[in-house]
Amino acid sequence: MKSILAVLAMLCAGAAWSADQPAAAAAAVLKGEVLEARDVESYTYLRLKTSEGETWAAVSKTAVKKGQKVTIENVMVMNNFESKALKKTFTKIVFGSLAGAGGAAAGGAAAGGGMAGSPHSGQAVAAFSGNVKVPKASGPDARTVAEVIAKGAELKDKKVTVRGTVVKFTGMVMNKNWIHLRDGSGSAADKTDDLLVTTLDQAKVGDVVVIKGVVRTDKDFGAGYAYKVLVEEATLGQ
Repeated sequence: MKSILAVLAMLCAGAAWSADQPAAAAAAVLKGEVLEARDVESYTYLRLKTSEGETWAAVSKTAVKKGQKVTIENVMVMNNFESKALKKTFTKIVFGSLAGAGGAAAGGAAAGGGMAGSPHSGQAVAAFSGNVKVPKASGPDARTVAEVIAKGAELKDKKVTVRGTVVKFTGMVMNKNWIHLRDGSGSAADKTDDLLVTTLDQAKVGDVVVIKGVVRTDKDFGAGYAYKVLVEEATLGQ
């Protein structure tokens, strides 16, 4: 996956954003029908018809046709995004990777990348690259990351305590902070190794924290941003 360098490359391609514009949490999927496709250097802008209405998206340059059904993974939303190449400012645009196209993400929006900046600026911080292995939290409601994801239906609307390493942080999107937590349990193959947590507390990438929150399932935030399992209303401790 591309990282901060991909963001810089996009700037050079003629796109720009303001540091105070929030990027939405990654790791969601957007599906839609291509209504229009416009190429600029290394990127393709797509106007999509989705179940929630029309939206624009940007992916690494690829050949797509009008009427084609596409799925965009590892999405991130930018508000008031100016594309100098297109001489157009998008009220809202999605960046991500086109499924089946090698996984290259426009703007470094993939789970392994991220945008450079401070959590307080509303931008996602680059993902933690070190090895993650932390002991399970203690207490009757203690769970590992893998347990929460695998037992989501059983734990729905129940409180859990999870210790893990913050591997990604996105600040103040939809009035909450978004954290990706890993503890060494689960596997990337079946997507049980990374837990999404929303909170009002602050954290830094690489912090080992103990979160206490409520398990939610099948949460749909609209515009194709849906999550099977996540923990909300979390508080963070050591």
